[in-house]
Amino acid sequence: MSRLTFPTTALLALTAAALAGAARGPALGQDNVTFGTNWKAEAEHGGYYQAVAAGIYRKYGLNVTIRQGGPAVNHSQLLAAGRLDFNMGNNCFSALNFVKENIPMVAVGTTFQKDPAILMAHPNTGAEKLADLKGRPAYIGAATRTGWWLWLTGTYGFSDDQIRPYQFNLAPWLADKRAIVQGFVTSEPFSAEKAGVLPVVHLMADNGYDSYNETIETSWKLVNEKPDLVQRFVDASIEGWYGYLYGDPAPANALIKKDNPEMTDDLIAFGIKAMKAYGIVDSGDAKTLGIGAMSDARWQRFFEFAVKARVYDAALDYRKAYTLKFVNRKHGMPK
Repeated sequence: MSRLTFPTTALLALTAAALAGAARGPALGQDNVTFGTNWKAEAEHGGYYQAVAAGIYRKYGLNVTIRQGGPAVNHSQLLAAGRLDFNMGNNCFSALNFVKENIPMVAVGTTFQKDPAILMAHPNTGAEKLADLKGRPAYIGAATRTGWWLWLTGTYGFSDDQIRPYQFNLAPWLADKRAIVQGFVTSEPFSAEKAGVLPVVHLMADNGYDSYNETIETSWKLVNEKPDLVQRFVDASIEGWYGYLYGDPAPANALIKKDNPEMTDDLIAFGIKAMKAYGIVDSGDAKTLGIGAMSDARWQRFFEFAVKARVYDAALDYRKAYTLKFVNRKHGMPK
């Protein structure tokens, strides 16, 4: 399901007492950890649910509670307030916003090497290349306008004149064969097919958009005071993702459907298939350094794009947005 991609941080408020709660103490030999996702439970969260269901977190001495996100949930704010230990950031903007607002949070890894954001077009309408979509009515959400839409306007010459309000409903797009619509490669094409349209899908990441997605965020306090806990959470999550993609995902899927009864087996299967087919999780640096990998060079490229798009000032210390301390260790990779 499409969701917000450029979380607002201006309203995030921190207190010393709240931040002190970010590092939880052990309980019965297990460290209690809360992790907030960026949407309702779905296949795109499968590795974390697998780590719970298969006992991987327990093996690492962690008692992890997953808290679902949703349209009315601001987990970035809850992380900043110390009510979550870890949060699933949407993209690179998320961590950079923390730096911009002088909020001491940091990305310690990433789930997706490729952002799953797409533009969908109707078949047989001359929409074979991304550049073919210039000038068409585009159903785009408000958050996307300040995210990857800026990349489209700067790189491919798209215009704000194309934008039509998107309410996360495909009906207006279905009614206009010339229109295009935002989505995620793991979900919206499924909905389009269910409605009888085999869409033309353009993945932003395969056309040059270079953001990580589903970053793992936590506080600098936890990183500095309990690095072992952070490492265990990252390592266990990575193992969960390998198990979900290349093992038996049934344990995780059962928990996903328990948390989100609207989720169906066929949509979950579609999501898993799409993540594999497009290399959303296991591609790029993850192929050699393991799932969760990040690089200085890629963060720098993204920041330079964002500066050019006038999202951030060039003087912003973007390196405070992330750390490579807990990833790039080839952890969990098949021998």
